[in-house]
Amino acid sequence: MRRRTREVRIGDVAIGGENPIRIQSMTNTKTEDVAATVRQILELEAAGCEIIRSTVPTPEAAEAFTEIKKQIHIPLVADIHFDYRLAIAAIEHGADKIRINPGNIGSRERVRAVVDCARERNIPIRVGVNSGSLEKDILRKYGGVTAEGLVESALDKVALIEDMGYDNLVISIKSSNVNMCIRAHELIADRTEHPLHVGITEAGTVTTGTIKSAVGLGAILHQGIGDTLRVSLTGDPVQEVIAAAKILQALELRQSGVEVVSCPTCGRTSIDLIGLANQVETLVAGYDLPIRVAVMGCVVNGPGEAREADIGIAGGKGEGLLIKKGEIVRKLPEAELLPALKYELDHWGE
Repeated sequence: MRRRTREVRIGDVAIGGENPIRIQSMTNTKTEDVAATVRQILELEAAGCEIIRSTVPTPEAAEAFTEIKKQIHIPLVADIHFDYRLAIAAIEHGADKIRINPGNIGSRERVRAVVDCARERNIPIRVGVNSGSLEKDILRKYGGVTAEGLVESALDKVALIEDMGYDNLVISIKSSNVNMCIRAHELIADRTEHPLHVGITEAGTVTTGTIKSAVGLGAILHQGIGDTLRVSLTGDPVQEVIAAAKILQALELRQSGVEVVSCPTCGRTSIDLIGLANQVETLVAGYDLPIRVAVMGCVVNGPGEAREADIGIAGGKGEGLLIKKGEIVRKLPEAELLPALKYELDHWGE
């Protein structure tokens, strides 16, 4: 069961409360390059990204937010490190949320200046802590980086901002250690009502990072923890969005287009099932239908294995089957399987 948190509005997107878990990503362009940044954000939007974060390392990057926002359709979050003046500039140029670690912003007065600016415009602040940013006293107290230390550090910073009279907050606590990240989220979920942004930081390349994120985020989300998520990958951020959507879909937390299931092949397979499954994945990407499509490589077991799918195709030697709800509808030449599936998708619900 989803744990209830406060509702927070980021631009025109609401998170927490009864809202769906939102998919985030982060641009890897130079934010100052408006054209490149907009181009990437539009690609991410098309893939299903609902909130986007961009780094603000310079005054020019903050200024770019004004023009970027005119050309995109999802909330824009400013990622800030060290310089409180850049946080204020990003807010003044239209950031819908800012991500800061108050621990590296500087003095209490500097943190207050950021908080006061956010309060004036009712801009949420995401308090971000990760395993590489823990304070020395926390490290000494717990003997190194621990889940307990991550939680204490984050809640200390939340309390600092709340003491300044502002509670429009989102919390993120991330580690590249999957077990530590899971444990930290379990601990903090019982100690706050602020929305939680979840992720496995520095997860790795597309293959390794997707696996680590699926394991870690799957365990966290399965417990009802999390209001937004990012799959952090070393690669094209579009892959982050695709992976996040598939994780949510696998947990039945979001329906994101057509779900494809396919068998792993075996010695009975007599068609190019791997090629066919990849073609089907490409085909269904263009349909926003809440259905499951099965791709099976055996006409013997295919109908039974595809029973839980809305529609399926099973290939044999030179021929195959079109299946609906486990029932064989038509027998077709192998070359006609993909066109037949496309026809069914085009006319679904008629």
